[in-house]
Amino acid sequence: MTYEHGTIDSALAAVAGDEPAVIQDLRRAFVDGVNHAVETLHAAEGGQEWREAALRLKGLAASVNALPLMTLAAQAATRDAPDAELLVRIGEVVARL
Repeated sequence: MTYEHGTIDSALAAVAGDEPAVIQDLRRAFVDGVNHAVETLHAAEGGQEWREAALRLKGLAASVNALPLMTLAAQAATRDAPDAELLVRIGEVVARL
């Protein structure tokens, strides 16, 4: 999903300007935050933990206009319990970041 990578970098460049090192640091922080949110989704034992992690992931995705990830996270936030199938789909999108 090359366009996703470009979209994220464009969003980060809007914040960091023409500073490749800063963009790289921001991208790394974004991916780390996403990975942490996904780990929290995996560990969620109930609906509230699941929804909170999904909303955190949705916010991270929205911050860099990562629409496919934001859409899946929004779907996850509507679930009353952890959803293994949705978690797989989220993992596939995250792997392409």
